[in-house]
Amino acid sequence: MYTRAVAALSLASAVLGQQVGTNTAEKHPSLPMQVCTAAGSCTKENTAVVLDANWRWTHVTTGYTNCYSGSDWNTTACPDGKTCAANCAIDGADYAKTYGVTTPSDGALKLQFVTKNDNGANVGSRLYLMASDTKYRLFNLLNKEFTFDVDVSKLPCGLNGAVYFSEMDEDGGLARFSGNKAGAKYGTGYCDSQCPSDIKFIDGEANSEGWKSGTGKYGACCAEMDIWEANLDSTAYTPHPCKVNAQTRCEGTDCGNGDDRYAGMCDKDGCDFNSFRMGNQKFYGTGTDMSVDTSKPFTIVTQFVTDDGTNTGTLQSIHRFYVQGGKVIPNSVSEIGGVDAVNHISDNFCKQQKTVFGDNNYFGTLGGMAAMGKSLEKMVLVLSVWDDYAVSMNWLDSHFPADADPSKPGVTRGRCDPEAGVPKTVEAAHPDASVVYSNIKLGAINSTFTAGN
Repeated sequence: MYTRAVAALSLASAVLGQQVGTNTAEKHPSLPMQVCTAAGSCTKENTAVVLDANWRWTHVTTGYTNCYSGSDWNTTACPDGKTCAANCAIDGADYAKTYGVTTPSDGALKLQFVTKNDNGANVGSRLYLMASDTKYRLFNLLNKEFTFDVDVSKLPCGLNGAVYFSEMDEDGGLARFSGNKAGAKYGTGYCDSQCPSDIKFIDGEANSEGWKSGTGKYGACCAEMDIWEANLDSTAYTPHPCKVNAQTRCEGTDCGNGDDRYAGMCDKDGCDFNSFRMGNQKFYGTGTDMSVDTSKPFTIVTQFVTDDGTNTGTLQSIHRFYVQGGKVIPNSVSEIGGVDAVNHISDNFCKQQKTVFGDNNYFGTLGGMAAMGKSLEKMVLVLSVWDDYAVSMNWLDSHFPADADPSKPGVTRGRCDPEAGVPKTVEAAHPDASVVYSNIKLGAINSTFTAGN
């Protein structure tokens, strides 16, 4: 995962605050999941989803005046970060009408890319799985597998339907930060390995200092496990360890921006397995000649294998399977010279891949699989759809960096035209794009899927 830009994701007037407004009641859409045992029995959990606070309307607590409009803070309400947090409130969300978030069936979540509404249009969304009305559902993934179904048939080049885990606070930062009065119920406390600086409130304070063009002085860092970043042409799964083991506010070098990319708190590059990038151009894509045909729904299984086969062991490798048309399809095998012919992620795979591709192995520097494993003990599930204002999603489905030779190993990641993901282009051409996630399961390894499930 390269970066997520708030300009590509949110309403012009929808931003994050820390008090709670009363104009719209917050009702979390139901998204039940299942937990499965080694014996094969699965139990339903009545989980739900909540919209990230960065999308929500923020206004002064005593009325309807925006605390943030366009790309600027209201300096009267927000002369500084702490005062802004005290003055501004976020409201509940109309999930379907405003944000295009619907539940077409029990256990299914559909995210519309562009949704026209009374305020103009909303682009993209990000949601978190809830265990209760006020707490996120925490996952321990060690010695477990995580499984879900996806339909990317209406998700073209340049878009990213992402399912991933971030090491967020269970309560959204409510207990740790006194300025945060909204908490997980209103989708607060986001962080990821990119240490995003477009989060408008961090640690219960407005990120207004030095705010320019949609970003502020501070970033929000935490470890991230990208289970699924994909459209109908390309996909990757990627662990991103960090030096920290909780949502942490960064500034300066610690954020890892620009020339400090390999000096920050987190591994922004991660260690990805993209089948196209690893040499198999017929594994994933639209059509019956592909091993996984993206014109039809399928199941994704990700297994987190520990060195001793226990829930407290050291993470050793991450494995991937697909199920489609009654057939279990193992992940493709690397076909890149200098990289062992494996189909999973491990420290050795990452070291070899980054050597061959000429990439910095910051993944290894920050502790690799062992460090990632420590973070996997308490993760929050994120489900989203977004476009990329930074590099047009070329890192996922085209060639990247833009000025690199596409024939060089590791540069080409998919078949997409690099111009297809330019936000202005993709938002105009594919406003009806969407992704559907469903049938979420967590369980013992080999407990959540069978051929024909």
